[in-house]
Amino acid sequence: MSRRKRSPPADLQIPAQLIEDYALVGDCETAALIGRNGSIDWLCWPRFDSGACFAALLGGPEHGRWLIAPKDPAARVRRQYLDGSLILVTTFETEQGTVELVDFMPPRNGIADLVRLIRGVSGRVDLRTEFILRFDYGSVVPWVERLKGGGGLRAIAGPEMAVLRTPVHLHGQDFTTVGDFTVGAGELVPFMLSYGASQSPPPPAIDPVDALQDTETFWRGWSGRCAPAGDWTEDVKRSLVVLKGLTYAPTGGMVAAPTTSLPEQAGGVRNWDYRYCWLRDATFTLLAFGSAGYTEEAQEWRNWLLRAVAGRPDQLQIMYGLGGERRLPEWEVPWLSGFEGARPVRVGNAAAAQLQLDVYGEIVDAMFQARSHGLPAAERWSAIGRAFLDHLEVIWCEPDEGIWEVRGPRQHFTHSKVMAWVAFDRAIKSVEQLGVDGPIDRWRAAREAIHADVCHNGFDRELGSFVQAYGSKALDASLLLLVIVGFLPPTDPRIVGTLRAIENRLLVNGLVFRYDTGETEDGLPPGEAAFLACSFWFVDNLILQGRITEARGMFERLLALRNDVGLLAEEYDPSTNRQMGNFPQAFSHVALVNTAYNLTRYQGPSEERADLKS
Repeated sequence: MSRRKRSPPADLQIPAQLIEDYALVGDCETAALIGRNGSIDWLCWPRFDSGACFAALLGGPEHGRWLIAPKDPAARVRRQYLDGSLILVTTFETEQGTVELVDFMPPRNGIADLVRLIRGVSGRVDLRTEFILRFDYGSVVPWVERLKGGGGLRAIAGPEMAVLRTPVHLHGQDFTTVGDFTVGAGELVPFMLSYGASQSPPPPAIDPVDALQDTETFWRGWSGRCAPAGDWTEDVKRSLVVLKGLTYAPTGGMVAAPTTSLPEQAGGVRNWDYRYCWLRDATFTLLAFGSAGYTEEAQEWRNWLLRAVAGRPDQLQIMYGLGGERRLPEWEVPWLSGFEGARPVRVGNAAAAQLQLDVYGEIVDAMFQARSHGLPAAERWSAIGRAFLDHLEVIWCEPDEGIWEVRGPRQHFTHSKVMAWVAFDRAIKSVEQLGVDGPIDRWRAAREAIHADVCHNGFDRELGSFVQAYGSKALDASLLLLVIVGFLPPTDPRIVGTLRAIENRLLVNGLVFRYDTGETEDGLPPGEAAFLACSFWFVDNLILQGRITEARGMFERLLALRNDVGLLAEEYDPSTNRQMGNFPQAFSHVALVNTAYNLTRYQGPSEERADLKS
């Protein structure tokens, strides 16, 4: 390939993309983010947690990007997913004509493929492709050569190989592979990128039209099983497709997001790697899949959970890798400048080694909810659960890092203690309702002791509210979960007072912040956006208190924050009207699904979890 220094044409200069400008395509093992402009700026192959080969999202184009777009800088753009799928269709309208760019990743058949199809709709449109492949988070420039027999290129570096096949003539330019082509009405121009091991023969070619049909059949067959959610059935279906796309099919684990280090504050340092599986998502995820009728996915998630946590209770982690891996060392990537300059860019997550008491409650609750919703009993669970509860009896009174994984000193977080209470409460219910054996009197004593401790130390009479941590005056949106997990009924004055206090101090422009980062010692500089899952929890509290009109109104406002293809990040900044944090975020979409069913069912997920009777 030629390596002459030459700048790309001015009409292909790429404007900066916001987080909400991206859409997701995936194959249930990894995922790519595609901008409105037709540029793939993020892809980790062959798994979610692999090193990125397109990393322009966190650096610049030189760190990996694949653009396919019209040469006309004035092209108008609209996009949508094919119904019930992760097949993205981006339509470019120019003065000369209209084309569609169809992006998808076929379900795995042993090979990882990314397919891009240009379809001519009307007229004739001149387009250009710029392909910059970089392995290992954009740091390794591969050797590129033409495939024997023509029709494509092979890029190799160390153990990795990618093969690009297309009828378009491509040539090298300044360490970039480029090509110019024209598409007329009724014409189809394919690009197929496949990944494989460098010591192996090139992955076999696929038929792009057959692959599109197979992919559409797969997604529509899956999403078509979604249980109705009233006025919000299509919204729920979209979120469930996202959740399915974030599930690692070989093991059933679900990543929190397919990205790392998208900032929670513009230019800030709260940038974390979310390409792992968090235990605290367990119960919410089970309820979301269960409510929507996806028993198989709920069971696969439950089975992943049991495999991941197997071992000594004192070695329990709050997150694991896609297969249950425990070592997730955190390191910084110095050659990537970060999204809009937000540094550091991190790979791995040191929070995996933190003590977070709430995960014990999540595990026991998830197992109880699974059995209550008809999933078959899991082997080993009784022994594992008993061991966790024995350990929790000893450590529940210790301080921890809490649900928000603070990097400051450990505290006695109220939510953490409540979730320890949940662990014993669900263990007792398992004995009473499911016939499980266990020392119920001992568990009752522990449950009562924790409840009394929380009510005495976690409730501030002056504020009339529960507080973030014992001895603190700070509020915390995790307190919204007290009623959802059944710690106290929604009519209890202490719950009513807590909701009122959060409404007064953490609700800003209709969105709920996790806590005030300026008054909480979390080990990081203050400042972040509103946490979307917390805003959905607030809606759930309104529902449980009978404030249905307010709940529906707030839920509709939250839905309006999604981008044009229905995706949500972790957070939203009401001061700039921008999505922030890793994207798309499973926790946000799980919360959306559960709240939708809470609004449309006589007994939704929140009432089921809290064991409340409407």
